[in-house]
Amino acid sequence: MNSTIVSRLDVTQIFCEVDDFYQTFERHWQQQMLLTASCGERLCRSRLSLSEVMTIVIAFHGSGYRTFKEFYTLQVLPGWRQAFPHLVSYTRFVELMPWSLMLLCCFVQTRKGEVTGISFIDSTPIEVCHPKRSRSHRVFEGMVGWSKNSVGWHYGFKLHLIINDRGELLAFKLTPGNVDDRKPVPDLTQDLIGKLFGDRGYISQELFEQLYQQGLELITRRKKKMKQQLVKLIDKILLRKRALIETVYDQLKNISQIEHSRHRSIWNFLVNLLAGLTAYTYLPRKPSLDLEPKGLPALPPAVF
Repeated sequence: MNSTIVSRLDVTQIFCEVDDFYQTFERHWQQQMLLTASCGERLCRSRLSLSEVMTIVIAFHGSGYRTFKEFYTLQVLPGWRQAFPHLVSYTRFVELMPWSLMLLCCFVQTRKGEVTGISFIDSTPIEVCHPKRSRSHRVFEGMVGWSKNSVGWHYGFKLHLIINDRGELLAFKLTPGNVDDRKPVPDLTQDLIGKLFGDRGYISQELFEQLYQQGLELITRRKKKMKQQLVKLIDKILLRKRALIETVYDQLKNISQIEHSRHRSIWNFLVNLLAGLTAYTYLPRKPSLDLEPKGLPALPPAVF
């Protein structure tokens, strides 16, 4: 089962693109003397390159394994030795993962989708532990907060995401769970134009005017007590399709597994999140609205 799920991601393609990015990044970094310590030694020394670390971490999020330890010990070590001849032990690999954080953060920016003029925004909680264990939680102490949605209360972070009508990632941001959904919107929408569809949590006249000045129209459902306004039919239809972004969140959590409560460090939590987002961009089929224009059907031959 697991080998079938792994085939959803082309690991060869991922490694080639990651390695090309890593080579370019390292070349520019070394030119500015940022990869060397005061004694002239490299900051990260390992027989396993960072591009290989990134590839393995990204591949995990399409593997179907529930834990990274199972994936590495049962899939990578016995089966990928030929592709990665310098594999290290699981413990050593976990130590190397934080070194790939900055590279993953930069690489995922290159995987953003195309701005099509139709965008959807929403947020989802990223729990770091069960709410009942929040008092004893220490790993993310001072970094997380409480949030509430239709499901209930959550303790952890909040992931803010913008996608286009093709299901491609356009922007994302991680905040504590108690941050208002509207606060990160200006930063997330700096490069967007067209129409942005969101739920009632994004209703704000000030935010609407701010986005409108940069060529982006914010469209949301009206609250029951608010005065109703005329809405274009196409906007009303697209507003009903806002569930597309919820489908993306479902894939990120249940396929890419960006959320679990087993993190022991903030750095590996961020690596897991960024690798999961990157893995999603490599899925061959993403949720989409299929708005591409289609050709007219061929006419039958005329009979004279």
